[in-house]
Amino acid sequence: MEQLLLLLLKCNSIMPLVAFVDDDSIFQFTATRLLESAKLTRKIIHFENGQEALDYLEKNALQPELLPDFLFLDINMPIVDGWMFLEDFEKLKSKMSKQFPIYMVSSSIDPRDMNRAREFAEVKDFVIKPVTIERFTELLSA
Repeated sequence: MEQLLLLLLKCNSIMPLVAFVDDDSIFQFTATRLLESAKLTRKIIHFENGQEALDYLEKNALQPELLPDFLFLDINMPIVDGWMFLEDFEKLKSKMSKQFPIYMVSSSIDPRDMNRAREFAEVKDFVIKPVTIERFTELLSA
């Protein structure tokens, strides 16, 4: 029994914590189902806009176990959109006790959006929706 508990703890420690910052409830639902069914994450946290995510990150900046290992960020959202989030995050990132990659996730195929995303050092890649399980697997293993 003790060995099983140790194995479970070990598995939880290597499985990532994933954050979705997206106001699209259908994307949030399907992405969550994909990641959970493939057992690619230990936990998923959801934010409907950039301000909610920034507030959470600032509040938990010194608690690395509560910070995401990967953050998937939509562009078009109410209150604070993806671009505003990135600008504010640049000021906040030095306070983070853990660094993590940000993936811009959008249905936009506009090259201007892709190029703008590349201007931010924190953005590891621009991912076009819908995101397949194969693409999630690739991104989470990078």
